[in-house]
Amino acid sequence: MRFSRTLTLVIFICLFIGCNQKPKKTIEKVVPKQKVKPKTIIKKEEVVQKSWDSLNRKNVKAFFTEYGKQNKETIVNIKTDFGPIKIRLYKDTPIHRANFIFLSKIGYFDTTVFYRVSPNFVIQAGNSEKIDAYNFRRKYQFYKLPPEFLPHRKHKYGAIATARDYDDNPYKFSTPFQFYIVQSRNGAHHLNKEHTVFGEVISGFSAIDKISKLETTPDEWPKIEVPLKVEVIR
Repeated sequence: MRFSRTLTLVIFICLFIGCNQKPKKTIEKVVPKQKVKPKTIIKKEEVVQKSWDSLNRKNVKAFFTEYGKQNKETIVNIKTDFGPIKIRLYKDTPIHRANFIFLSKIGYFDTTVFYRVSPNFVIQAGNSEKIDAYNFRRKYQFYKLPPEFLPHRKHKYGAIATARDYDDNPYKFSTPFQFYIVQSRNGAHHLNKEHTVFGEVISGFSAIDKISKLETTPDEWPKIEVPLKVEVIR
């Protein structure tokens, strides 16, 4: 009996102490929230295309200014069946120089021919009836070059200049795909300030004279096809 009473008393004391104990507080670790940086949104018009395929009629000057900085060559060789024609491009007509280097490196001129022969005047190249030549021009939206007329760059014998449209072209923009070489010993000075002169022949005048003697159709297209292959030297 005593043992039973003692056990009951112990249980009662334990229950009494347990009921009067305050529950322990649970301390939670507070982790500060990280600030989320806003995402930078780039609008489509702010993305600058660095590919050389980005050339179009709206970015001509900016495109060739940058292209010219990275491609500084001035000596080019034009290979023909009548011999090579080596030319020097002028640094002071930077847009036209860069354009000629660009078209040479992408292989445009290699799809064209000398399509006009006018004895004692000019021989003209940069066009053909091949679909490849047309596709090149269409790819870059038939862009035009702003004129770069300089008083000391004249249509002397061996001068190289760009062709241009005369209709609806008051600012005399150049057609970048077609160029001509002055074959007349007296030059063609009536074209000064009408077409941009951007280079000159430094060797291969005999090839120019041979091409100028080819028989042509009434529209001055040579009856013998004269393809060209352009190589940028330095």
